[in-house]
Amino acid sequence: MQTTENTVKIALAPGNLRRVHHIALNVRDMNASRHFYGTILGLHELTGAEIPASLTEMVAAGQVANFITPDDGTVIDLFWQPDLQPPNPDPEKAFTRANHLAFDIDRDLFDRALEVLKSNQIAIDSGPVTRATGRGIYFYDPDGFIIEIRCDADKTAV
Repeated sequence: MQTTENTVKIALAPGNLRRVHHIALNVRDMNASRHFYGTILGLHELTGAEIPASLTEMVAAGQVANFITPDDGTVIDLFWQPDLQPPNPDPEKAFTRANHLAFDIDRDLFDRALEVLKSNQIAIDSGPVTRATGRGIYFYDPDGFIIEIRCDADKTAV
């Protein structure tokens, strides 16, 4: 629990934390989620010796699936929780401490990502939006968690 005091006795130095190692998501339908993250979003699913040793038994039992991003190696762990229900089945009203998970994409591939989402009838939350920082689109995974695909702004267009 976080305190309201601003006094810090000891802290990590800036730069001590290097990157996000993994993100764990609970999913109700493992097959739908594996299809979504692996086939539709194109993330590589870890298999065989790629699977972390601590998860091999759970993966073999169908309780966990692991995907990895190609650039920095962030792992997305899907934990099968078939009986887990959100506080509200409407994803626009469901409360979670996480707001969304964002994936970066090359600016030249952004429109292709939109085409993939639309052709697979993925529920769109909002967008695409254009901001000074770039473009983004927000959509739902099979469990109603918001995912974003975003790209940087074109620095040459002024």
